[in-house]
Amino acid sequence: MSTAITTIMLEVTSNAFKENDLIPAQYNCDKGSVNPPLTINNIPAECKSLALIVDDPNASTARPYVHWIMWNIDPAIKTIEENSHPGIQGINEEGNNVYAGPCPKYGSPHHYHFKVYALNVMLDIPNNSGKDLLEEAMKGHIIARGEHIGLYGEDA
Repeated sequence: MSTAITTIMLEVTSNAFKENDLIPAQYNCDKGSVNPPLTINNIPAECKSLALIVDDPNASTARPYVHWIMWNIDPAIKTIEENSHPGIQGINEEGNNVYAGPCPKYGSPHHYHFKVYALNVMLDIPNNSGKDLLEEAMKGHIIARGEHIGLYGEDA
């Protein structure tokens, strides 16, 4: 089993917002905080599961603020629908197993990275896992990856 990340790139898009464009208000903390839809293309045939990490590197913390993590998503799905969770949701920065929409308190605009990983295994980690444990479990199993970036904040 290879430990290196390959150069295969997933195509991650959303029909709710274009790359580096504003994330609509219905997906933020003030308007219901439901996840936006994501479509994943170019999934390798050997993919056994997908994993998702949504984070904001512009947050005030020393590391990116984690808004959502999910794993063991069936690669046959290809679309994560709005307000859905087709995999196991882990713990976000607020300590919850849900999507936490954009909610910047300062320093606009913030960049929200919707990162998708194609894995050659199903992961066996508990649903109280956070981003660090998810990333550790994915090591050596990533066969493709991609991301879609959205903006949110007063100055976006």
